[in-house]
Amino acid sequence: MGSRIRENVKHYFECFCEVVGPQPDGNDAWIIQKFPETYKDEEVLRSVPKFAFPCDFDNSTVQHYSFVLTSHDSKWTFGFCRHDPKSETALVVLSFLPWHESFTKFLNVTAELTHSAQSDELWKFLDAVYQTKVPDPGGSFKIPIHQNSQNHFVCQSPSQFQLPSIPENRNLTEYYNAVDSHNMMVIFASMLYERRIVFTSRRLNRLSACVQSANAILYPMHWQHIFIPVLPSQLVDYLLAPMPYLIGVSNTLLSKVRKNDMGEVVILDADNNTVDTPFQDLESLPQDVVRNLRAQLRNRAALLGDGVSRAFLRALVQLIGGYRDALRFHQGEKITFSEDAFVESRPPSMQPFLRKMLELQIFQQFIEERLDMLNAGLGFSDEFEMEACNYSDKSSSRLKQQYREWLYTMRKDTSAFFKSVKSRANPAVKSAVKTVKERGKNVGKAYKGIRSRFRDTPSPESPSVAARPRPHTTFITSATTSYRRDLSIKQRLSAGPDGRNQYSPLSPSSPEN
Repeated sequence: MGSRIRENVKHYFECFCEVVGPQPDGNDAWIIQKFPETYKDEEVLRSVPKFAFPCDFDNSTVQHYSFVLTSHDSKWTFGFCRHDPKSETALVVLSFLPWHESFTKFLNVTAELTHSAQSDELWKFLDAVYQTKVPDPGGSFKIPIHQNSQNHFVCQSPSQFQLPSIPENRNLTEYYNAVDSHNMMVIFASMLYERRIVFTSRRLNRLSACVQSANAILYPMHWQHIFIPVLPSQLVDYLLAPMPYLIGVSNTLLSKVRKNDMGEVVILDADNNTVDTPFQDLESLPQDVVRNLRAQLRNRAALLGDGVSRAFLRALVQLIGGYRDALRFHQGEKITFSEDAFVESRPPSMQPFLRKMLELQIFQQFIEERLDMLNAGLGFSDEFEMEACNYSDKSSSRLKQQYREWLYTMRKDTSAFFKSVKSRANPAVKSAVKTVKERGKNVGKAYKGIRSRFRDTPSPESPSVAARPRPHTTFITSATTSYRRDLSIKQRLSAGPDGRNQYSPLSPSSPEN
């Protein structure tokens, strides 16, 4: 799967730590207590103090920020950190859940209990939360903060497929307030070209919020390369890595790195709202997509709620929503993806960029994820599919006809296969029915929109996507090009997860190796 988020998480948090900062005598930061005591991932525990005190930073007010640890299977563990200028320690909680708002509240409660007169109250609270089942999407749980207290800690699980919104999402709100729409678009374009991107700020909360939000508005794709929202000083060599990355660096740490050593890097200064880039990525995007995106982001009245997230989502629909036209179904074979049909699904002015999209790891992972779900007999109806369906209705009259043709073909030639898919898809169908009741008929239309794209075309020699030679592009840096391997989607599907070349703050090897 393209997502870096773990599924079937059992606990709200994996470990809670209190960390003492570096000492004047030269001793490094270290963990003085943790919960549960049974947590034994030593590799993670060795990394926590580095991220809890990553560098010299402004600690004049209470500050929350987040960091990410990448495991060997490329999945993320989220770290949430709270600094208080009145305390010599930092509070850190590790979780597989990217619930930033919830963990901000959680850390505030634990900070209150840390200074409680009854020392065991913190551990009782932590144990109660740890033993509580993670709520389903849209659900919640509440735990008393003190024994026999009317005050409760309430955890609200985000709704499934919910887009980040302003002001509810703290990260996106911070990003929008710090960076204007044009510079957000520049970073968005640079991420689509998989550049080496640095965010910098003197405030760690702003730094991590901007990096996390830049990644979030790439949905439904997921950044597949080095991702470090807050870079510890011990890992500064990651800035010299030749492969794509998205890294947050405090301005004090960045000032110690020679820019010439970094090479061609996109740098966004979130404190001064400036972008320094050697590329013309935004100008290289299809200009009708850029014009539509800019017009939506200028409508400030519509940007409260999920307006900002939806504007970027619609831009991606214009770019890659045509993948549904490129799905191919042949009797007795798996659903596949046609690169040529994908490029031809959009106007000629957009096609040169789409051919470059085929080379990008973020897009390859997106296609793999959708094909895996379809071939497993699972339906899906997320915000991207609904927007893609709406865009298709506006730009083409072929949708309903294609769906009728697909139904006819399936009933006539592949009834057995259809029954098999239907039986396996039963849980997803139930979920879709529930979603339709809550959100209206557009969700059902989105699910049908996926199925409507299957066409009964002559079977190719292989059910997989054929490899294509990589065209030369002037938009990719030499460092990035040296990192990419000539992998078609077919090769990536056969390679499996071990074929990914991921680098992690937890990895003992240097990125230069």
